[in-house]
Amino acid sequence: MRTARFIGSWAAGLIALTLAVTLFVQWLQFALAAAGGGPTPLFLWMAFGVNLLVWSLVGVVRLGDDTVRGVAARRALRRGRPGRRRPAVGGTEKGREERRVLVRARPAEGAAGGPPTAGSGLGNGSPGGPEGASAPVLPDGAVPEGAHDPGSGGTAVAAPADPDRLTLAVIIPAHNEEPVIDGAIASALRLFNRWDIYVVSDSSRDATADIAAETGVNVLELLTNRGKAGAIEAVIEEFDLTGGYDGVVILDADTELDERYVEGARRQLADPSVAAVAGFVVAEWKPWERTMVGRLISAYRDRLYWMLQYLLRFGQTWRHTSTTFIVPGFASAYRSSVLRRLDINPKGLVIEDFNMTFDVHHKRLGRISMRPDTRAYCQDPFTMGDYVKQVRRWTLGFWQTVRRHGVWPSLFWFALFFYILEVLLVAVTLIGTAVLGVFMVLPAATGGAVLSAGWYASAYGAVGAVLPLTAIAVGLFVPDYVLTCVMATIRRRPSYLLYGLFFLPMRLIDSYLTLRTIPQAWTASSDGRWKSPTRAAGRL
Repeated sequence: MRTARFIGSWAAGLIALTLAVTLFVQWLQFALAAAGGGPTPLFLWMAFGVNLLVWSLVGVVRLGDDTVRGVAARRALRRGRPGRRRPAVGGTEKGREERRVLVRARPAEGAAGGPPTAGSGLGNGSPGGPEGASAPVLPDGAVPEGAHDPGSGGTAVAAPADPDRLTLAVIIPAHNEEPVIDGAIASALRLFNRWDIYVVSDSSRDATADIAAETGVNVLELLTNRGKAGAIEAVIEEFDLTGGYDGVVILDADTELDERYVEGARRQLADPSVAAVAGFVVAEWKPWERTMVGRLISAYRDRLYWMLQYLLRFGQTWRHTSTTFIVPGFASAYRSSVLRRLDINPKGLVIEDFNMTFDVHHKRLGRISMRPDTRAYCQDPFTMGDYVKQVRRWTLGFWQTVRRHGVWPSLFWFALFFYILEVLLVAVTLIGTAVLGVFMVLPAATGGAVLSAGWYASAYGAVGAVLPLTAIAVGLFVPDYVLTCVMATIRRRPSYLLYGLFFLPMRLIDSYLTLRTIPQAWTASSDGRWKSPTRAAGRL
């Protein structure tokens, strides 16, 4: 059975690749013959973009550079490792009563990820930590790897040169995430000790906090809704995570980590020039759990993530460039010394990850790193309504961040300017061409009734002379569909050939929301509160 699936997946990939080549060749022949080659570059630009081409070439150069440096690094590690450094203990001031938070740490006996813990409670004065956080019981007062050292005084620790010695805390902010929080924690427990995992329930009205507490991790429950950024800020301050760890990993409540994530994050943070590590997002693929619309969204996002990460951000996160504008909040890792200097929760922003990334660049705190070995899986929206809300929130957050930080002389803004310019031009051109397509199809749809209006007949003739309806339809659809065929080849998922028929309308939705949220960035303000989309329980 497994052999049959393997052969079938490769056969599907070859079929998709053959279809991609055939369609592209036929499209070029049609475009050159039908319109004299005039609009062909325009259609190609709308499908692929100049930024993708430029940064793909940079990515190829980076690939060679990384290969050479990787060989050198492995040789250097064989020569010896630095001595073991113990991290500092975290602590909080007792004068922050105005936060009105409830801290719970009720580890289950024998919970996965570490030994049983002694003591649990609510309020100040519970053993082992601030306001009720329990401390693990260890023989002879030993300190577990990656935990707090009670005698180190609470000061920040410099990042060790050896990745294996670098200590990480894990933050999982959640709001009404009962269906998925258990899976996210279980994923983290496979890679981290449970006393290094901190779940912050942002005034959840469901069992999110209770489920998290039963797993044995540290739980901070906020009694008032502050939003994701506010929740992250609160848990960092409450447990002094940036004082007790070399780095902090921030995960969404629906994120599940690849088994190599920690190894990759540590290896990247071991470079003292790296301020933050961007997780490599992979869209989950569970078609049996989704409706047709849900599968369409997941397939579309899979293509989008692959293109943005391999063809754009891989080049942007090279050590000589570092111009990426987003460290995705679903799975990011920040050096503690950097995180202390970031404004995590400024007023009025819808989301935090764009702002934190811009802050790293603006304050010149270091470079952003991203490698495919720091993979994490995310759960994309299940309904079109949730999809639209998510994209609107992302695009609005981006424009709000641009407004907040403004422009400053840097390679980052040089690259960002051309990215923004192309995004806007492609969005306007794509929507404009689609409108022209509707304009040209109306006579056929109305039996020629609209042509009775003189102005319409004149405009129809003028547009048809330059861009006939067939040229618009084929010119827009085929290049986009060729990308889908390539993706179906890479992923060996023949169902993408079906869902790809609807990717162009999805791009039109994205383009509309990109343009629609620009004025809103100067008029709309957010209190940071969030609403969780429809979720599905289960593990990847």
